[in-house]
Amino acid sequence: MIPNRYGSIINIGSMMGMVGTEHHNYEGTDMTGWYPDYFFHKGGMINFTRFCASYFGRFGIRVNCLSPGGLRSESHPQAFLDNYAERTQLGRIGEEEDLVGSIVFFASDASAYITGTNLPVDGGYTAK
Repeated sequence: MIPNRYGSIINIGSMMGMVGTEHHNYEGTDMTGWYPDYFFHKGGMINFTRFCASYFGRFGIRVNCLSPGGLRSESHPQAFLDNYAERTQLGRIGEEEDLVGSIVFFASDASAYITGTNLPVDGGYTAK
């Protein structure tokens, strides 16, 4: 990227780096929600994105972060999926395909004047 003097770096954070744990999500499961290192690292990624945007902007390199939330996984018990979906504005769990548009946007010239941002892709979870 630097020899060309432009580019786009897309970091992956998590909306859990923006909020605290919500215990209701774990009701009816054997999960606890006590994962402080995950929250710490994902919050750090969001701030690291701002740092990198400040540094690499002079080279024409944009740095942004996507913060997905509530993506379906085979390892999640159904009670967790149901509780989490109830918490989102869209009333559902996200699928991997839900990230594609955001990634394409940040990688393309459609976001040519955007850097240092964090975009939650979380069905509205952080809007509450």
